[in-house]
Amino acid sequence: MAEVVLAERDRSRTEDKIDYFGVHHLALNTDDMKMTVDFYAGVLGMRLVHAMKVPPGLGTGAGNRGNPPFEEIRHYFFDMGRDGLLAFFEMPKGAKQKGDRNALGAMQHVSFAVSPQSQACICERLEAHKIPYDGPLEILPGIFSIYVFDPNDIRLEFSCQPSNGEGEPRIVPQVTQTKAEALSELRSLSGNEQWLVWATGGLRE
Repeated sequence: MAEVVLAERDRSRTEDKIDYFGVHHLALNTDDMKMTVDFYAGVLGMRLVHAMKVPPGLGTGAGNRGNPPFEEIRHYFFDMGRDGLLAFFEMPKGAKQKGDRNALGAMQHVSFAVSPQSQACICERLEAHKIPYDGPLEILPGIFSIYVFDPNDIRLEFSCQPSNGEGEPRIVPQVTQTKAEALSELRSLSGNEQWLVWATGGLRE
């Protein structure tokens, strides 16, 4: 059985023994932080845990370490569960054009793992605020999702696994294929048998 399946739920290891503990934070962009706080904290119920402005010199100065190229912009963090953070930078109005979620290098959407009851609660909150959404839809065997756009036009997904009840879902085991299942698709990508053996090395027979 694959090491990732047998590993503790909160971590994954590669063959090089690098420990991964899931997403530390996901950083997105907005041009209206008040609107964003109202949606994520007010509608979705994600707790705002940190509100700051980027220190001087880290935007356009030499100290920029990957932040957006603007000085002293707002940078807020929400608790998205499982000890992970959802962060937003606030761009100056009109400074950047709206992105294309289907462009290469862009984020197409983000999915949050929730329980069935929490998903139903999110649907109720969206309906109360007259925010349209799609679903629930079975997007993979045993995984049901709803989809909604936030006020920044970011596509959000909320996925639940009813077979796990109201507890924390076991996401990786739910989607992990056998070697044969994966190979049926991977052979359309490459006929190199050595590569195919390597690519499926973490899967069970």
